[in-house]
Amino acid sequence: MAEIYDEIGVDYANLRQPDRRWAARIGEALGTAQRVLNVGAGAGSYEPTISGEGVCEVVALEPSSVMIAQRPADAAPVVAGVAQALPFADSAFDAALAVLTAHHWPEPGAGFAELRRVAPRQVVVTWDRDVFADFWLVRDYLPEIAEREKDVATATEIVASLEAPRVVALPVPWDCVDGFLAAYWRRPRAYLDDRVRAAISGFALLEPDVVDRGIAALGQDLTDGAWQARYAELAELDEFDAGYRLIVGGAT
Repeated sequence: MAEIYDEIGVDYANLRQPDRRWAARIGEALGTAQRVLNVGAGAGSYEPTISGEGVCEVVALEPSSVMIAQRPADAAPVVAGVAQALPFADSAFDAALAVLTAHHWPEPGAGFAELRRVAPRQVVVTWDRDVFADFWLVRDYLPEIAEREKDVATATEIVASLEAPRVVALPVPWDCVDGFLAAYWRRPRAYLDDRVRAAISGFALLEPDVVDRGIAALGQDLTDGAWQARYAELAELDEFDAGYRLIVGGAT
């Protein structure tokens, strides 16, 4: 999947900023871990930082050179590699972190076996496929996204791959600054922006004509007010459950 991110990752560092509310939940899940491996680290979103008695050592692993080039100068050291073949010794870390990346792994079972091998605790952010399929963008405009996900690792597969997993819902704030697929649930006009879509793998993995057709339908519904009438209740919500889940496995 490095090739996908070499294409869509050009402006990732600007459009995919870590949201502080998700960062806090991820930090709680990492707990007192002193050595953390961030697998599929990208430009560094949600990597823990050194703070007081917090994490004192972070190593990132990322296959895409485009993503690596966007990492800040003060980011954790990064190793080029893939989840299914981690170049680290057994139990080299206290926790392994994987944020919105496992669905891209060509061998997810091997990837999670590797996470368990190098760290007693695994912290994974993914989504529940069934809940996500009912998100209005997917259900009404791009059901092909849900169809494609039948073959990728999401919450059900990840729970089965970890020991003693604990699953926590991650609702999406209405003003989320991390531009993943459901981030704009209350700001639908954002999906009409080519630049926004270019930083979302869910769009990049579909045929362009499929995306164009769905986005054109959304644009028409926004223009004539059909979307606003159908989803008026969303304007009253501060956060929305689009199916994103925080899964913690192993030692706590």
